[in-house]
Amino acid sequence: MARVSKKRKEILAKIDQEKSYSLTEAASLVKEITTAKFDASVDLCIRLGVDPRKANQMVRGTVSLPHGTGKDVKVLVLCTPDKEAEAKEAGADYVGLDDYIAKIKGGWTDVDVIVTMPSVMGKVGALGRVLGPRGLMPNPKTGTVTMDIGKAVTEVKAGKIDFRVDKFGNVHTAVAKVSFDPTKIEENANELLQSIIKLKPAASKGIYMKSIHMSSTMSPSIKIDTKSIANNA
Repeated sequence: MARVSKKRKEILAKIDQEKSYSLTEAASLVKEITTAKFDASVDLCIRLGVDPRKANQMVRGTVSLPHGTGKDVKVLVLCTPDKEAEAKEAGADYVGLDDYIAKIKGGWTDVDVIVTMPSVMGKVGALGRVLGPRGLMPNPKTGTVTMDIGKAVTEVKAGKIDFRVDKFGNVHTAVAKVSFDPTKIEENANELLQSIIKLKPAASKGIYMKSIHMSSTMSPSIKIDTKSIANNA
């Protein structure tokens, strides 16, 4: 049996495993149970009452977090030369087309988000095998395939994130950094939860949000009372 360290015991003692916390309580508690020596991410894991194998129960969307993610997001824009200046002005980290497509085919994926335009999706689509498994494939539904390149880059840099339910019916994503004050963690988390609630598929029956857990990098998770989330079904 693995030995539990004294520090780990102290952290676990702060969490009542039988209790479901409010979002406000969890946002404060997650800071108390984080011992990482770096600015850890604050994650939410939401188990949904959907069957993601069915197209009419897929949950996917984007949300602009009011206080950003706290992460320096690296953005690659794949565009034609006439859009390069717009992309750079908006803050894109990498801008180009054929050279970067060749780099990606060679295995380079050192970016967080890729934005492109409809006219070059023929070229970008060929990168599906590399980008798809890493969640980097641009998609019109998430606003990363657009003619408004500048707006898309600005939104991503400001804290717009993409989320989708996995094959097990979970949505798992980072919503803040542990250095944020509790109010900002709560507001970011609530913004994501409300976005997911609005996307409830008509085909989903019964309880939609089955469970919500908040944690930080390497910390235990905190169970959140789903009934405390406004408009949950």
